[in-house]
Amino acid sequence: MPRISHLILKIAGWRVEGSVPNSTRFVIIAAPHTSNWDLPFMLLVSFAMKMKINWMGKDAIFRKPFRGLFKWLGGIPIDRSSSHNVVQQSIETLTHNDNLALIVPPSGTRQRVTRWKTGFYHIANGAKVPIALGFLDYQRKAGGIGPHLVPQGDLAADMEIISKFYSRVTGKYPDNAILPPSVNKNTP
Repeated sequence: MPRISHLILKIAGWRVEGSVPNSTRFVIIAAPHTSNWDLPFMLLVSFAMKMKINWMGKDAIFRKPFRGLFKWLGGIPIDRSSSHNVVQQSIETLTHNDNLALIVPPSGTRQRVTRWKTGFYHIANGAKVPIALGFLDYQRKAGGIGPHLVPQGDLAADMEIISKFYSRVTGKYPDNAILPPSVNKNTP
């Protein structure tokens, strides 16, 4: 799959950047998440980086005939209609697996939202695993893994680092993207 994924990305004019964390367990931020195209590009980039990922998706996309395929591709169905303590379940899953890269989109949806959800941070902090800053930059046609961050338990300070990175990343539909707290896109 890595060679095929590299070829498809090259034909589409995309390149892969960054590196996978040295840890066998980590959380990957999936941002900005603004399009249905994010999933296939994310999968291609992860295959190209030889990275086995797990990703959360709304349970509606896991219906037949795609349920088996999406689960094989690392999908984990999430019921967003009610609270099922997804953060705690994710912490336990990461804690009890020796090899797991969990992708979490902090916007929670492709639509414009008013703020990022911080579940990805609480999952990583609770499981004591690094956060990898995953991205798809449609303006530059580049995808991959940016810096890695070990959460220090200071959400505001860690979000400042995360915010600076994502202030330079453009989603497919920029008007639907929201930056993490503490960053104004107009600020240099």
